[in-house]
Amino acid sequence: MRKSAVSGRPLIGVSTYLEAKVSWGVWELPAAVLPAGYPRLVRAAGGLTAMLPPDDPSYAAEVVARLDGVVVAGGPDVEPERYGAAREERTGPPARERDAWELALIEAALASGTPLLGICRGMQLMNVALGGTLVQHMEGHVERIGVFGTHAVKPVPGTLYESIVPDASTDVPTYHHQAVDRLGRDLAVSAYATDGTVEAVELPHPAWALGVQWHPEMGEDARVMAALVRAAS
Repeated sequence: MRKSAVSGRPLIGVSTYLEAKVSWGVWELPAAVLPAGYPRLVRAAGGLTAMLPPDDPSYAAEVVARLDGVVVAGGPDVEPERYGAAREERTGPPARERDAWELALIEAALASGTPLLGICRGMQLMNVALGGTLVQHMEGHVERIGVFGTHAVKPVPGTLYESIVPDASTDVPTYHHQAVDRLGRDLAVSAYATDGTVEAVELPHPAWALGVQWHPEMGEDARVMAALVRAAS
């Protein structure tokens, strides 16, 4: 029995950034950081948050075994070599420790049947973990540098995502310049933007594995996270 089963509030692990220099108070040190919107959203959805900073990928299965659900958070671009592509000019610098750790978390969650939610980069890594590729640069999904925009997404009928958010169209917080290109094995598209960009992917039942291209932690709609927490219960 997982420890969280005793309290009734599922324990949701959320991956983090690993930054070489972060400032707070009198300190300027290397730090594992996570935007506060993630634990706030997990709490609003009825879960408890455990931060999962990059670690040795060989520990991922042991870590996931202690969790009820896993969230792979947004962040920097996935290294193109991970999906067999040459680096393009507008692709960001690599985050190799995060790539290795989060890919291991995804693989461990899928192998164990632990509910999994990928957010932005997390969705892209889910696709890469299953053999898919990415568009390295696209326009129109960043309002301006450092500012989240919004746009509409439309669910695909009959999908897990549509069962969670059945609205014909929903405005979501968005900030990304990369997207799914070739779909990974067994993944299905479950939402699109109006320009045709893949905005959500999922694995078929009985797995609970969903990726969304937008940033629910930057908005007030907790339905996607609440669905993860229910699955983790």
